[in-house]
Amino acid sequence: MKTINASDLGTYLYCRRAWWYRKQGIESGNQDAMAAGTEHHTQHGRKVFVSGALRLIGWLLLLGGLITLALVLTLRFFGT
Repeated sequence: MKTINASDLGTYLYCRRAWWYRKQGIESGNQDAMAAGTEHHTQHGRKVFVSGALRLIGWLLLLGGLITLALVLTLRFFGT
């Protein structure tokens, strides 16, 4: 019995002809466009990651500033 892997199933469900071409060993004619799309998605993923990291840093800096403000005000009103 032959095992069906997930990528074959996904390709077949998306496009039966693409699945058949792949099984015949025929490469897609738009390899350049596919490579460009992969690169675009890689760059986009990096930008999303950096954006999330910068947002986290921003929130941490805001929290640190609020804590510092609270400490300064507490010491000013209740300190010596």
